[in-house]
Amino acid sequence: MGELNPQPYWGFDDLFHKAGTKLLNCFYVRAETKREQGREYFWYKEIMVLQKFSLNSFLKAIEGACILVDFDARTGHNHGTKFRLRQDSLPDLYDEVARV
Repeated sequence: MGELNPQPYWGFDDLFHKAGTKLLNCFYVRAETKREQGREYFWYKEIMVLQKFSLNSFLKAIEGACILVDFDARTGHNHGTKFRLRQDSLPDLYDEVARV
């Protein structure tokens, strides 16, 4: 098996722009769930306001295997390439985290 042609590549500026436009500031909510009589209930345990998405933190998360690359190509249909984040790692990508 030879090298891929064309070679896949993401520049740091491209990564930061794409992630930063989607994740610049956001809320992160942790909740417990339960089902009773066919209805789902949520107990909101923690709410965080995440601000100032950090490229350095994003790159460290990739190096530390907290962010994984998912090549989602299937037979007959390509869903594109995604980054998957390990659960509870999102706050680590921000410079400012405020618990509400």
